[in-house]
Amino acid sequence: MPSIDTLFDLLRDTPEGPFFNPWYEQDREHDATEDAPDIRRQQLRTYLSERLHSAKYLFIAEALGYQGGHFTGIAMTSERILLGHHEPVHGIPADGAFQDLTPNRTSKPSIKAKGMSEPTATIMWKALYKLGIDPYETVLWNALPWHPYDPEDGLLSNRTPTDHELQQGYPSLRAFLDLFPDAKRIAVGRKCEQSLTDFGISYIPVRHPANGGAPKFRRQMKELIEN
Repeated sequence: MPSIDTLFDLLRDTPEGPFFNPWYEQDREHDATEDAPDIRRQQLRTYLSERLHSAKYLFIAEALGYQGGHFTGIAMTSERILLGHHEPVHGIPADGAFQDLTPNRTSKPSIKAKGMSEPTATIMWKALYKLGIDPYETVLWNALPWHPYDPEDGLLSNRTPTDHELQQGYPSLRAFLDLFPDAKRIAVGRKCEQSLTDFGISYIPVRHPANGGAPKFRRQMKELIEN
């Protein structure tokens, strides 16, 4: 029987190499408090738990980013979204991620006063609300759940994972998919398409919104919902 506990056991096992595990590691340079991993772990657990019986869509991207899940613990979700700072600008309210937990930032306020903001997260969440998609019917995830960073640039950087590294995320991706067997699987970008193809399961591909892909991503999202 698939369970969130099984998934978290797999998330504990960070791959070798330049990866940051936000749920079980402290970013000593940028975390505001020592209990930051506990906060991120609790936020992800609550996020998943509140969707176990309502999820219709699984949006799965490539890997965790330093401006998003690195500090929130949730894929494609930034601190500014959790704290409600994007509501006046982008129409993204603060209660979309979870309701039974008070959201917290884990980055030092000296880094970004209103919390970290990730472009991909903003585009994704804004699209959900603009299309009228209930955020509690969607689950955001990454084929590689941990944060791959550039060792020369430090933890506040992103890098593209190798094919071998993507494969190291397969057990946790499988455990995640097993939690939501009846939901549609949407691959956000080529890397996730590759992972789901290797699994031999059906999915709907959409363009990743980064690097100029936002317009096509929005069009494909609209077509997805209309169909």
